[in-house]
Amino acid sequence: MDAEGGLSFQLDVPFPSHMEAQIARNSLAPDREPRKGGISKELLVTDNILHVRWKAAEARILRVSINSFLDNLSLVLQTINRFGPALERP
Repeated sequence: MDAEGGLSFQLDVPFPSHMEAQIARNSLAPDREPRKGGISKELLVTDNILHVRWKAAEARILRVSINSFLDNLSLVLQTINRFGPALERP
């Protein structure tokens, strides 16, 4: 529980490079939560780490959001692995 009485969860996902972490963030950030209110999700990249933080009013909503995110993260990781590491832009 956070200081406001709600639930929170943080996940830190390491990537081989900053660019791959940024690609994952850009791929996952546009997905809005289906319900307005009750949950928020923040994605940040620091070095090669993707930081994801959720805040929710109910455990069920938090669980569904995390499960959905992990499914999408798995697809992003498979895509990055399939097509190789990102090329640095000149």
